[in-house]
Amino acid sequence: MQRFPRLPAETLDRRPLAEALAYAQRAVMNPIEMAIGVLDLPVAEAMLYAVTGGKCLRGFLALETARLHGLHLEHALPAAAGIECLHAYSLVHDDLPAMDNDDLRRGQPTVHRKWDEATAILAGDALQAMAFELVSETGCPPTAQAWLVTTLARAAGVRGMVGGQAKDIAAETASSPLSLEAIIDLQAGKTGALITWAATVGPRMAEGNDGYLTDYGDALGLAFQIWDDVLDVTGDVAEVGKAVGKDQAAGKATFVSLLGLDGAKRRAETLIQDACDALSPYGEDADTLREAARFVIARRS
Repeated sequence: MQRFPRLPAETLDRRPLAEALAYAQRAVMNPIEMAIGVLDLPVAEAMLYAVTGGKCLRGFLALETARLHGLHLEHALPAAAGIECLHAYSLVHDDLPAMDNDDLRRGQPTVHRKWDEATAILAGDALQAMAFELVSETGCPPTAQAWLVTTLARAAGVRGMVGGQAKDIAAETASSPLSLEAIIDLQAGKTGALITWAATVGPRMAEGNDGYLTDYGDALGLAFQIWDDVLDVTGDVAEVGKAVGKDQAAGKATFVSLLGLDGAKRRAETLIQDACDALSPYGEDADTLREAARFVIARRS
């Protein structure tokens, strides 16, 4: 099986986290804009609006793990753009009145507020479809390509994100609050599945061992959600960019309600250390991924 070209080792420069995130934010927009084209439709404008302005953590993970495995970044770019499209779709639908009914996202009006519900639904649908279109265009061997698409479908579907969202909705009307174990299971799908998928793009494209980065992604994804729960209690809407305090007002079981604020912070810190430890086989070359892990529990949005 012919593999795609590798970059010479001396050109694989590691960037500091802030620079790497900024690069990912700029880079993912190119294939997305090319895929959307110049359609003069509100839905196309809404798609670009929805995918713009985020931290691009998932796209960064895809690009950085590709770099870590000596792959051409341009070959991994469609996967990075695709996971950002899928994540944006999930946010657009999650904000809808039938779901979380939010007015703000990333400090801006949500898509259904800026346009209307029909446009938001269609924009989310189109972003989901575009995600798989983009991921199918990565420059990796056919077996690896098929595995990327299959695992993304699993991470996005009822065994991953959608399943986690369904459990979250069901919990709102349950007769008793969820246990800690149930919340961990719920969030492993709702938040963690896409983060872990992004973290394993590099080894999967290179047809290598994805176990270390699966462990990294799993710990990172859970820490990310725990910190979201912390921000829902301690954050300010101007910094967080969306409504805060909703879970507490609704009496919803969260990591903070079950572990306490300090306990939730300690659990997140332990998970981040687990994530960093999982990177030990990569040595110093994985330091940017370690920075990303620490960033997850230092962010204010």
